[in-house]
Amino acid sequence: MLIDTCIWSLALRGKTPRDKAITAKLTAVINAGSAQLIGPIRQELLSGYSDRNQFLKLKAQLEHFPEESVVGEDYIAAAEFSNHCRINGVQGSHTDFLICAVAARLEVEIFTTDKDFERYALHLPIDLYGN
Repeated sequence: MLIDTCIWSLALRGKTPRDKAITAKLTAVINAGSAQLIGPIRQELLSGYSDRNQFLKLKAQLEHFPEESVVGEDYIAAAEFSNHCRINGVQGSHTDFLICAVAARLEVEIFTTDKDFERYALHLPIDLYGN
C-alpha cells in the first residue's frame, strides 16, 4: 500500500479523534508490512521540518520503510493520467499523478485522506484504501 503524505503527517502531528483513528489504521498497515513509500513523498514529509533535529529524527524514522523505485515509465504514465483527468475536468498536482502512476504499476492501494484522489479514481486505474 502506498501511503500518501497526508497520512504520514496526520500520524506525526494529528491530535483529533479522527487523526488517531487514521493513525491506528496506518499502524496496522505498518505492522502488516504493507506500508510503501516513494521518494517524492519522503521529500514532501522532510520538507515540512525546518528544525534540523526534528528533520534528522524524522529522516531516521522513515529509513525503516523501504522506498519503492520510481521508474521512467511512471513519469510517462503520470503525464498521461494528468492529461486524461484534465480532459475530464479534473486537475491535480504532478506529485499526485506520480503517486497514481506508481500505485497503478505496482497494483497497490493508495492510503490517503486527500479528496482529490477520489476524483482521480473516477478516471484512473487506481484503488484507494478503504473505498
